[in-house]
Amino acid sequence: MMKVLIAEDDFRIAAIHESYIQKVQGFQVAGKAKSAKDIWAALQKEQVDLILLDVYMPDELGTNLLPLLRERYPEVDVIIITAATETTLLREALQYGVVHYLIKPVTAQKFEQVLTEYKQKKDIINSKDEVNQTLIDLFFGQMQDEPKEKDDKDLPTGINSLTLDKVKTLMASENSGVTAEEIGEKMGASRTTARRYVEYLVTTGECRAELAYGIIGRPERKYYPAKKQAES
Repeated sequence: MMKVLIAEDDFRIAAIHESYIQKVQGFQVAGKAKSAKDIWAALQKEQVDLILLDVYMPDELGTNLLPLLRERYPEVDVIIITAATETTLLREALQYGVVHYLIKPVTAQKFEQVLTEYKQKKDIINSKDEVNQTLIDLFFGQMQDEPKEKDDKDLPTGINSLTLDKVKTLMASENSGVTAEEIGEKMGASRTTARRYVEYLVTTGECRAELAYGIIGRPERKYYPAKKQAES
């Protein structure tokens, strides 16, 4: 479970971000900080994996905290969430290794996408003893718009034949169904990318989709090989 510190001086925005986090699997709020002083206090008391950091804190610019954060808590990642649009702030944030930079207001969909992809990348890199170029490209987010090969000309935009073959192979063994998030973890890609491929397979008749109703929460879309039946 990833522990998140919300560093935001506006309690209304902090509450919105907290509600977003509660809807993203694998994350929980470790605390809230209204100032730079609160951030340091929280880091001393709580285990924190990720800080959602506003730039305009009442006692210090968030970007000014980055050098000390890297020095004192190098294992803690930072995502900047700010209304600031100055290029200089972005450049400074990148120099100190922030993992993403979001401009307010952030939609729930964008928030979920960024956190989900962040966790997937962390899980992948933490599970490997060695890296290859494919893994590095994935970690640096270069697989969202995959280049088309010559034999991809008949495929829709965003569908790569090599990745499609990999998804087909993975789906062939999913007798009891799989969600887009689960197939994304298996193929080493984001849920958004995985959903794009399995939905394409649904349109071609090679997969089918059904809504799975759990005890709590909204129904979940699960995917099955076309010739397999869902278990009762």
